[in-house]
Parts: sequence; C-alpha cells; structure tokens
Amino acid sequence: MSAEVLTEEFEVLESIYPTELSIVSDREIQIDVEPDETIDNDHPFKLQLSVHYPDEYPDSLPHLTLVAIEGELEDTEHEALLDSLTEVGEENVGMAMTFTLVSHLREQMTSLVRKRADQLMAEETEKERLAIEAEEARTRGTPVTVESFKAWKIKFTREMTQKKAKDEEEKLRALSPKEREEWKRAATRPTGRQLFEKNKNLEHDDDSFVEEGAVSVDISQYDRSQLRAHEDDDDDGDGVHFSDSD
Repeated sequence: MSAEVLTEEFEVLESIYPTELSIVSDREIQIDVEPDETIDNDHPFKLQLSVHYPDEYPDSLPHLTLVAIEGELEDTEHEALLDSLTEVGEENVGMAMTFTLVSHLREQMTSLVRKRADQLMAEETEKERLAIEAEEARTRGTPVTVESFKAWKIKFTREMTQKKAKDEEEKLRALSPKEREEWKRAATRPTGRQLFEKNKNLEHDDDSFVEEGAVSVDISQYDRSQLRAHEDDDDDGDGVHFSDSD
C-alpha cells in the first residue's frame, strides 16, 4: 500500500466527516459514529470506531475497534457489530472501504437503537399489565366459598365474643360492689325474646282448656234485630200464663 493512496482516502474522509474524524497517525484514524436516526433523545448513543490500516490494505482488512462514547454497549452487541463490519469488509477487499464500513455501522446502530426501544416498550407494557392485574386482584378480593365463609364466621364470632367479654370486664371494674351484684342479676334475667321462645307454644296449650263437644260461635254473624228476636222468643217460652178457669 502506498502512502499516497491512504493519504487520498484520508482527505476524502475529512471532507465527509469534518468534525467526527480524528487522524491518530498515518496508519490509524478514529471516527465518532452515531445512528442514522435519533429514536430516543433520553438515551443518546455514540460509538468511536478506530481503524488501523495494515501494509496490505486494501487487499486485507483493517483492524477495527469499537468503544462506546455515549450510552452503553453490551458485550453481545459489541461482538455482533464487529462481526457485521468484518463481513462487509471482506466483501470490499481490494477497494478503499472505510466510508462503506462507517455507513454500515451507522445503519447497524440504528437497528440496534430501534431494537432497544421496542424492548423497552415491551417491558413497560408488561409492567403496566402486571400492575393492572395486581390492582384488579386487590379490588376483586378473594372469591367467597362455603368453606371460606364458615371459617370467617367462626373467626368473627370468636373475635366478637372476646371483645364483648373484654368490654364487660372493663365495665365491671368501674362499678361498685353493689352495682356489680345488680348488673350480674340483670344479666341472668331472661330477655323478652327468650320468654317468648319459651312460651311460643302457649296458644296451642290453651286448646286443652276447651270442653269436648263445644261449638264455636262467631257473634259477628248476628245483628241486633236477630239478637232481639231471640230474646223475645225466650221471653214467650219462659213466661207464666194465668187462666180464668178454676
């Protein structure tokens, strides 16, 4: 490789990348490379491509090195980019290839940025889905079954009994001895409901006092005229009649 050929390529590269190109030596350059498209301004991404030209260039590939200037570059991504550059370089052996390599790197960086954006969006969507499911599960609660309701009822009754006993104990502490005795006697008296349930069959027991063969009479079926007529008949039948005969 003649120095004149490489110098000519450097001049072309300087005209294309006036601010991105740095000439390290007569056989090495560095170029700052960014994606063709800016997809996520919050996550800038820039790489530095170092190109070292061997004596056999362009009939042999230059030695390439990638370093992240802005953003991050995973090891797998770094390896994939270098493999892709090597493949393109092998297709252009025998020709000045630096511009072709840089253009290809810009395209690959754009694809990488898009892939990252899609992955980030998928992660955010999954987080949102999980958050919605968690909120629905929280508001929906646990489905009630017969077994779970029985268990809850037992627990609830036990807690209420304990609370009532505690409240009564605290209430008794505030009473005088005489008031405690009165309270205990009142607590042992049956309630109205208890008395009712105890005597709920009383109306059936009253049937035993009715004489056998008795007929029930509905007095509402008689009006006053009928009642008066019955009374007159009774007077005629029971009155005493006197005769003129001896």
